[in-house]
Amino acid sequence: MSKSLAHDFMRFKGFIFDLDGTIYLGDRLIPGADEVVESIRAAGKGVVFLSNKPLERRRSYADKLAKLGIPATEDDVVNSSYVMAQYLKNERPDATVYCIGEPPMIEELESVGLRVITDPTGRYSEIDLVVAAFDRTFDYRKLNHALQAIKAGAGFVATNPDRTCPVDGGEIPDCAAIIGAIEGCTGKKVEIVVGKPNPLMLKAAADRLGVAVEQCIMVGDRLETDVQMGIDAGMATAAVLTGVSDRSFVERFKAQKGGPTFVLESVRDMVA
Repeated sequence: MSKSLAHDFMRFKGFIFDLDGTIYLGDRLIPGADEVVESIRAAGKGVVFLSNKPLERRRSYADKLAKLGIPATEDDVVNSSYVMAQYLKNERPDATVYCIGEPPMIEELESVGLRVITDPTGRYSEIDLVVAAFDRTFDYRKLNHALQAIKAGAGFVATNPDRTCPVDGGEIPDCAAIIGAIEGCTGKKVEIVVGKPNPLMLKAAADRLGVAVEQCIMVGDRLETDVQMGIDAGMATAAVLTGVSDRSFVERFKAQKGGPTFVLESVRDMVA
């Protein structure tokens, strides 16, 4: 039988959870995360999972959650590649794109009708936008393609601002490293980063829930993205200490920016 949602959290109608470092680490479920989601749903409240990671399509994240014991569908997940694709579909539907990203990211862009050139050698003037994403296959060749396309007049956008991605046992470089490399060689600043803490992510999640932003709570491990996005939107936030942030960092963040509404050792603390 499901445990009850703790009293402090009963007032919220929608719960927006970060994934990496909050619900799971790598392929390991954070203990109690399944009980928390079950309790929220049993109380008749909505849940959406949010990820800045553009390494998989939303269906894959839903499948992973299900395998870890949390039933989920594609519609329960919003990630930065989905938000980027929707943003470009609305703002630049005719753009030709060079994407530094892994195959699921490229597939997401193509799924909304964008033209993606995977090898722009000799065709740099055709590129309207360079899209930078978290890419574990990033190399000098891709960096040079970005440089030449931007020199030829392409714009520059990115999926997420995370410096590192939490994994079981530590961290690995994330999209900010790729943004930095492109900015470093081109001298051009990224024009927009659509992932957290951009309110585009929060709006997409709230739209999925069908709940006003102020009736939701954002739960995540990364203060500069998860928590900051919630603070900027005027919503409640909960920081968990199972990912990249520890208590000393939370205290420094609170001193500078006001900090999260709740600080939890783990999402497990959300159930009574």
